[in-house]
Amino acid sequence: MRFNSSKYRALNESISRLDEAPSSGVEGDYEGEMARGELKSVIANAQELLKMLGEDDEIEAWVQSKITKAADYISSVRNYMVGNTVNEAVAAWQRKEGKNPEGGLNKAGVESYRRANPGSKLQTAVTTKPSKLKPGSKSAKRRKSFCSRMQGMKSKLTSAKTANDPDSRINKSLRKWNCR
Repeated sequence: MRFNSSKYRALNESISRLDEAPSSGVEGDYEGEMARGELKSVIANAQELLKMLGEDDEIEAWVQSKITKAADYISSVRNYMVGNTVNEAVAAWQRKEGKNPEGGLNKAGVESYRRANPGSKLQTAVTTKPSKLKPGSKSAKRRKSFCSRMQGMKSKLTSAKTANDPDSRINKSLRKWNCR
């Protein structure tokens, strides 16, 4: 982690401007005032942490994870407030672009999911026919695990209409993985 003095100075100036900026004056539940107070607290805590951490300091993985997550949350809110569209804020794996029309996620969807969920080992589907897979291989085990898990979900968590619909996402995925 590198210390950047110009970013630190800019952060201090931002806090000063927050303290000097007038409130909106709108009657209501004071969401804006509350959010401003929370942001001041975030900035103050970030400054304190910045002073504590040296460029070559080693920090535990869970601490780094919390810092990354906090930065991501603040960045998401900022992007929303600046005016990014909802689709840009929603990860590809949750949109059509990340889904394979035949079922499951495509490569872009898997990569998007892994970015949104650090540490995830999600992979694309095993589409090789079961007769072509070597018994006991990693791919065969993944396929068998997926098929049994999804068959259970299909029977317990879907309506009769969805379970019988050949175009439902669950049936498409089961076909893609050659579960039938």
